[in-house]
Formats: sequence, structure tokens, C-alpha cells
Amino acid sequence: MNYTYKTKIVCASEINFDINGNVITNISFLGGCNGNLKALSKVLDGWTVENIVAKLKGNTCGIKPTSCADQLCNAVLEAYEKCGK
Repeated sequence: MNYTYKTKIVCASEINFDINGNVITNISFLGGCNGNLKALSKVLDGWTVENIVAKLKGNTCGIKPTSCADQLCNAVLEAYEKCGK
């Protein structure tokens, strides 16, 4: 199932991905640091919600209390609650 998440406080405005059970694939960000987010999307393709959250939750960007990676954690957790179980 495809899922779209509207981010908060970061440069990327939206995160899109597919969720099948607890596995996340086809991650893409709208906006943000293009090269870094494309690389992050490739590395995380096929990871589980639990693995993504364990590695990236709480990551910050500059003085912001969050980051695109941290927002991805929020997104996959929300999607898993709504669609994955």
C-alpha cells in the first residue's frame, strides 16, 4: 500500500513510500536535500519499520529538533499503525 506523510519543521514537505506488513520500499521525498535523501531512500529500501526507527529516530538537522530521517521514522510508524498491522 502506498502511504504519503506530510512532514513538519523540515525542508522536505512530503514523504511517500510503500508499506507491506512492516517492510518499507519505494521511499521518496518531495523537497529537501536531494542527493542525501535519494541516497537514504536507496539504502533503506526493503528495511523494516523497526530497523528504520532503531537507526534513525531522534536524528536532528542543525538547530531543528527533527530531521528528514526523523520525520521518516514518524511516517513509517504512523503508516504501520494504520496500514501495516
